[in-house]
Amino acid sequence: MSYTQTYLKKCAELIETVSAQESTIKEVATLFAKTILNKRMVHVFGSGHSRIMVEEMWPRYGSFPGFNPIVELSLTFHNLVVGANGQRQAMFLENVPGLAAQIQRNFDLSELDSALIISSSGCNIAPIEMAELFQKKGIKTVGLISKKHSEVSVSKKSDGKKLQDFCDIILDSGAPVGDAMVKIEGLETPVSPGSTIGSCMIINSIKAELAALLTEAGHPPKVLTAGAVIGTEKATELFQSAYDEHAHRLAGLYGKVGIESYVSQEIIE
Repeated sequence: MSYTQTYLKKCAELIETVSAQESTIKEVATLFAKTILNKRMVHVFGSGHSRIMVEEMWPRYGSFPGFNPIVELSLTFHNLVVGANGQRQAMFLENVPGLAAQIQRNFDLSELDSALIISSSGCNIAPIEMAELFQKKGIKTVGLISKKHSEVSVSKKSDGKKLQDFCDIILDSGAPVGDAMVKIEGLETPVSPGSTIGSCMIINSIKAELAALLTEAGHPPKVLTAGAVIGTEKATELFQSAYDEHAHRLAGLYGKVGIESYVSQEIIE
């Protein structure tokens, strides 16, 4: 079997893993539908390469408003690899305690919100603390990990807890330990990761189930759609409308930021 066929065979196995989680995927979609129908947002966060899944959820073709993509450039902008804004710094920062709290401090959160946090290992501090803080605020949180990889990995958090310890629901990308799925003859370590493939399938399965629930509830989502499908004029109309809805939803996350703490400070003084 060629290396290409080996990789594709492994990907087919990931499809089976995702398929086996259909009931859980529907449970997640129901949770997210409740948030979106209540005019709140699903917060989506991932550091490092998990950023890919954040942007897969929204905004891109075939996606719709209702999600708050939390993409911290300090944790995800590693295209330069070395030098200023390099990968070393990003990997260091995602394991700095307290960073997640500073990120969440920007938003006026509600128990009507929900969250999706992606981390293949489930062991880096930033995503773990994001889930822990959401949990403390009564926000239902979903974790997307690679179970096999996470089970044998060591948490960077001082108490040893992992992402899954602070999530209400856990989804599994199906990727193997170490993520890479193809062993090359004469090469000591494997290549070609699988977590992105498995995770993207889960993200888009959630998206499909969620779109159905919103439509059934009488609130069909404004889906970013190519002009080749519905014509340029309609596509432009949808894009503008979807972005406007996103802006209005996002405004609700900023209106009361810091007000309670500011009032409390005045009372104390």
